[in-house]
Amino acid sequence: MVGIVAYFVYFLGKLYFMVSIQEQYPWWYGCVMYEIYIRSFHDSNGDGIGDLKGITQKLDYLASLPIDALWITPFFQSPMEDFGYDVSDYCAVDPRFGTIEDFEELIEKAHSRNLKIVIDQVWSHTSSIHPWFVESSSSRNNPKADWYVWSDSKKGRKPNEWLSIFGGTAWKWHPDREQYYLHNFLEHQPDLNWHNPDVVREIMFVAEFWLEKGVDGFRLDACNYYMHDPRLTDNPQRTEGMPNPDGVDPLNPYSKYIHLHNNNQVKNIKSLRRIRKTLDKYPGTIAMGEIVAAEDPMEQTVEYIRGDRRLHTAYNSALLVNEKITPELVGEAIEDLSLYLEADEQEMICLTTSTHDFPRAKSRWEPNDKTLIPQFEKQLIALLPSLRGLVCFYQGEELGLTETKVSIDKMKDPYGIYFYPYFAGRDGCRTPMPWKPDQKNFGFSDSDETWLAIDESYQSLAVSSQEDDPDSLLNFFRFFVKWRNRQPALKYGSIELVEANNEMLSFLRRTPMQELLCVFNMSETTCSYLVSFRYGKPIISSESKAFPTTNLGNGDRTIEFNPFAFAFFERES
Repeated sequence: MVGIVAYFVYFLGKLYFMVSIQEQYPWWYGCVMYEIYIRSFHDSNGDGIGDLKGITQKLDYLASLPIDALWITPFFQSPMEDFGYDVSDYCAVDPRFGTIEDFEELIEKAHSRNLKIVIDQVWSHTSSIHPWFVESSSSRNNPKADWYVWSDSKKGRKPNEWLSIFGGTAWKWHPDREQYYLHNFLEHQPDLNWHNPDVVREIMFVAEFWLEKGVDGFRLDACNYYMHDPRLTDNPQRTEGMPNPDGVDPLNPYSKYIHLHNNNQVKNIKSLRRIRKTLDKYPGTIAMGEIVAAEDPMEQTVEYIRGDRRLHTAYNSALLVNEKITPELVGEAIEDLSLYLEADEQEMICLTTSTHDFPRAKSRWEPNDKTLIPQFEKQLIALLPSLRGLVCFYQGEELGLTETKVSIDKMKDPYGIYFYPYFAGRDGCRTPMPWKPDQKNFGFSDSDETWLAIDESYQSLAVSSQEDDPDSLLNFFRFFVKWRNRQPALKYGSIELVEANNEMLSFLRRTPMQELLCVFNMSETTCSYLVSFRYGKPIISSESKAFPTTNLGNGDRTIEFNPFAFAFFERES
């Protein structure tokens, strides 16, 4: 009886602490976000392309996951050279995706389900058919002549040796102006000149347009590319043995240079102040930055969010690598972050293992022994939200979707087409979501042809195939995320690496009310782990039965972890 009363008192104390600590932090702190690649989520009108109404129709499903916010990729007017990341009108919905009224309906119905809406904003560049660029390129003395980055030729050649991350030179000759313009991405994506205050002012008008519509924040595409070195200094070449820039394939010539001058400028950080000032006029809204091709991704990510005059949060490619995920890899990310962010500092980065730009994590990291995939994919779901940070899952991760092999004749991604066959491109992670296995295109669309063909192997992974299976990955996702969101230590606490060897990863998550020891066997073999007497039985684990345990006589014990098993131990007072 005494034990029951003690537990009840502890439970009430923990509940009170969770409520009180939630009041101290904004909604996004430690939240779980879900990225929707709109073209491939759900098609409501049968044209083979996902749209805004398609998202609205699936809000009940999204609310059931249970997640806090949706990040929606661009749905603005665009010629679709880079599938929406080449905007031709920042304040207009592209007809392929619906209307502004469709977006307003989505906002209203999402908010009624306690789902926040974060939308992509592509402010480093526009489409080459954007009216701003059309005017800027028409002459050297028009009102928008300095809205983009223009340069004369250098002794009959391009201005410098800067490269586009999408391949080739970063400069394109424009015959009307008889000058080159800068494009860090496709030639159809000319870079805006953020050194021009008129450009920044206009971009803030765009921000306020969508904030007035009720969005809860922005994901800022390639936000470390806003500013360039106006002297157009050549980037130094990378010397042998230096690591590649974050997220850049070593086969890409872009990796041969240290990008000191075309992006990652110190002044770029100062430009964030204007963004934060605009968002601060709308309490509860956030800016989440994407850090691309950084030399030291953790350092730069923290620099972009430090204090209250920069971004609220940002993410990088630290966990988007192709190399096998190991305890050392995750441990290194934890340690790298702790170098720049002390345990008592409040800033929080965003963590993700998959996005629309990288191959799906399950395919990048799947075990050699395919019989272990069910255990492996559940560990992937559990690991990410156990680390310190906001968490962003990519659509379909909750289903266990794999990377699709897309042949060159079916490829749509300009990045993949340029680098084929050395790089498979981004289409493989962008194929349509499967909803119902017995319907056309597995319920994604009624069209005879979808913009990318749906992967036939997704049939057994469709949402309705997993809904009623208590052991499905989808239902494990729901269970674990719900449990995680109730643990103060996992949502708000500090993190301390305990061990990261060839097989085992362990770390502590702490708040004043709760301390959790998080242990993951990330190998394909059974491994032992020593658990201190300070920690009780696992409060949650991957196993339906108790772990084989050897007591050492002093309260400590060794526990046998099966391949890809994990457990969370709470410290006893």
